[in-house]
Amino acid sequence: MNPEDYRKGPVTLRGTQRPDRTTDQRLLENAGGADWLHADPWRVLRIQAEFVEGFGALAELGPAVSIFGSARTPPGHPHYAAAEEIAAGIVQLGYAVITGGGPGIMEAGNKGAKEAGGVSVGLGIELPFEQGMNQYVDLGVDFRYFFTRKTVFVKYSSGFVVLPGGFGTLDELFEALCLMQTHKIDMFPLILVGRDYWQGMIDWLSSTVLEHEVISPQDLDILRIVDTAEEALQALREVSGKAP
Repeated sequence: MNPEDYRKGPVTLRGTQRPDRTTDQRLLENAGGADWLHADPWRVLRIQAEFVEGFGALAELGPAVSIFGSARTPPGHPHYAAAEEIAAGIVQLGYAVITGGGPGIMEAGNKGAKEAGGVSVGLGIELPFEQGMNQYVDLGVDFRYFFTRKTVFVKYSSGFVVLPGGFGTLDELFEALCLMQTHKIDMFPLILVGRDYWQGMIDWLSSTVLEHEVISPQDLDILRIVDTAEEALQALREVSGKAP
């Protein structure tokens, strides 16, 4: 993964060709005037093309589990090792592994899947940093728009395993929570790995958020928190009917 590369969908840009704004920025900004009348219809076709590309690439993938976590986690870190172990175990359960295709936890998930002989999938995104598909991805799709990428994640995942991460990880986590809470998608395993990292968030949800009556007690049942890779895999075995 070359840090000088800028991935823009299927296109790689370097040097003076690197843009100063992402495609999402240009879509969401409101610069005034009526230019959107001429530009946005073409953007709709590009968005449609991203859905077609993503759906076409993963249509025959079969059951898969997505692994999320920080792009900043280095090899050798306990979270990196846990992601590798979980990914290998997911493959042994008969699932493909999907990640965001980047470094850190994503790389660990793809590495664990590939070295276990499974299908290693990466769904990349155009960003001004942390960009490029890691070397362990066998099937990779690069997206310009976060919302098309998140749709593909949800559509082709039978479960989410979430390791410690930042805003991007939290975004994926709460997207899945919201979709299940509102019955937009069927319930699937949503496993948080690392009690020391996640317990504070769970405590806040079960006290402050619940006490304000903006969620229901059963909404918290969607989440399952574990400490180890083996506990995460055992949770997946239970819901897949493959528990010993």
